[in-house]
Amino acid sequence: MLSLAAAARQVLETATPSAKIKAARKTARDWRAGRLRWQFDMAMPDRPARGDKPELLPPNRMPRRGKGGTAANRVALLHAIAHIEYVAIDLAFDMVGRFGGRFPRAFADDWIRIGAEEAMHFALVERRLRQLGSYYGALPAHEGLWDAAGQTAHDPFARLAIVPMVLEARGLDVTPQMIERFDAVGDTASSNILRRILRDEINHVAAGVRWFEQASSGEGDSASVVWRQLLAAHFRGTLKPPFNDSARAAAGLTTDYYEPVAEPHACRPEKFPSSREGQISRRHA
Repeated sequence: MLSLAAAARQVLETATPSAKIKAARKTARDWRAGRLRWQFDMAMPDRPARGDKPELLPPNRMPRRGKGGTAANRVALLHAIAHIEYVAIDLAFDMVGRFGGRFPRAFADDWIRIGAEEAMHFALVERRLRQLGSYYGALPAHEGLWDAAGQTAHDPFARLAIVPMVLEARGLDVTPQMIERFDAVGDTASSNILRRILRDEINHVAAGVRWFEQASSGEGDSASVVWRQLLAAHFRGTLKPPFNDSARAAAGLTTDYYEPVAEPHACRPEKFPSSREGQISRRHA
């Protein structure tokens, strides 16, 4: 019987999108059916396998997407969403394989389900791209999402703080505007896919908040304070409004987390004493 870590690694080491989707779904089915051992007997790769396409560029070399409703602009936006969902498959299974042994089995239940849902999201968007005469890989993409995973590979607490509670939460903020853009040009097929993704992503952020708060319950400081300390230590960007406060609240990510460090205040490491950052890092290593 395959271990859970081995199954998660297989997903990460699968480069072809169609094969990765199948591997993610198979792992989810096998886990639900009890066909995987609760064992973490191998390390996760530093980076997941990637095919020849899409071409991966640094974020600052990515071509700018137009904001109009032309077919080309819609395809570019959908391609970017497809890449986010593709990387999110790996993020979910890396979360399981890298950190699952430090949490109860319910942690794996959540992140395997999330990984399967990310695979479904990718399949929906990729199919829509083909309906519009394109495909995933036709345009360049960047690996900014996975870079965040690499920066938090040592610490499950930091990973929860940054990936679901910052990067995925940002999706809650921007997706409603993307839905409006597609609706404005009558592309309800695309906007309905994004509505489905938005509903699921609220639950994904909620899983991150729930496990973060459970893990931080014995820290002394409130979960929101510890989150902001980890944000200062591990996140290089800023939290930019406007925020979808209602969707964030539905996920449990209330304003007391992010309002104190949102622009114009911005999140800077020097806001917290370096000695305190060191304590947080050692505590959760």
